[in-house]
Amino acid sequence: MTAQTLDTIPVTVLTGYLGAGKTTLLNQILTHEHGKKIAVIVNEFGEVGIDNQLVIDADEEIFEMNNGCICCTVRGDLIRIFANLMKRRDKFDHLVIETTGLADPAPVIQSFFVDEDMREKLNLDAVVTVVDAKHIWQHWDAEEAQEQIAFADVILLNKTDLVAPEQLDELETRIRGMNAIAKIYRTRNSELEIDALLGVQAFDLDRALEIDPEFLSEDAHEHDETVYSIALVEQGELDGNKLNQWLSNLLQTKGQDIFRMKGILNIFGEDARFVFQGVHMLFDGKADRLWKEDEKRKNELVFIGRNLDETQLRKDFLACMM
Repeated sequence: MTAQTLDTIPVTVLTGYLGAGKTTLLNQILTHEHGKKIAVIVNEFGEVGIDNQLVIDADEEIFEMNNGCICCTVRGDLIRIFANLMKRRDKFDHLVIETTGLADPAPVIQSFFVDEDMREKLNLDAVVTVVDAKHIWQHWDAEEAQEQIAFADVILLNKTDLVAPEQLDELETRIRGMNAIAKIYRTRNSELEIDALLGVQAFDLDRALEIDPEFLSEDAHEHDETVYSIALVEQGELDGNKLNQWLSNLLQTKGQDIFRMKGILNIFGEDARFVFQGVHMLFDGKADRLWKEDEKRKNELVFIGRNLDETQLRKDFLACMM
């Protein structure tokens, strides 16, 4: 086996409301000369509208395409299809999951936590959400639209040519209030550099801070929406047992309201940073790189959800400090 085969596979989850431009974006990813070998899992191949000439042959659920891509249809369980796809592991180095027909991206993301095989072999690179800048206002109160924005690591504010600049500014401000951590790009026809979509390692809070150092500041988010972001930033060391107990209780009692959470923590007695992310009641954490000598050891947490009490979250978190 090659080193590449042993490495985890980066995965991009592509979501967005009907008509936002997901199919256009997927087509661009498949036809772009980016040098990557991409496998695609779509909810139902007939709905996606990928150009017919891309398909060479089909055997059950896997389609070979003339640009080297592989396409699977989700006629059954995602985990089973992933196992089927892994039989062709040597033919791709990036996986894109397009959630046509799945309004809430949570079930797809949760698969990375629940299934041990997927957890070991896949690495969630980013959740990419396409937002229709002209028509999103008609769906703003829809739970599906809010969840798609809340779960996103990268947001394409699409169809900008159909909207006045001041409307775009207002929309971006409202989206930023719902999701303080996502990178937002303004696009036409879902056109965006591939480097901003694939291999972005969007979970890494360090990377997010490089792009927007103020995204964890108090002014970076507003609480006038149903769904919003809460950021906790504190220096000092955490009691690992207290932290574990707090997070376990939090997920049991408020897990349904927490769409995503992620963070970098400084645990007492540990020389490495502890990084974690969660989706609803599911949580995954691990030791990361060592803290640098000249680095301030601080704790940075971001919660994205609804009906969250920032005062209580901060109080309970501070109670975990040494």
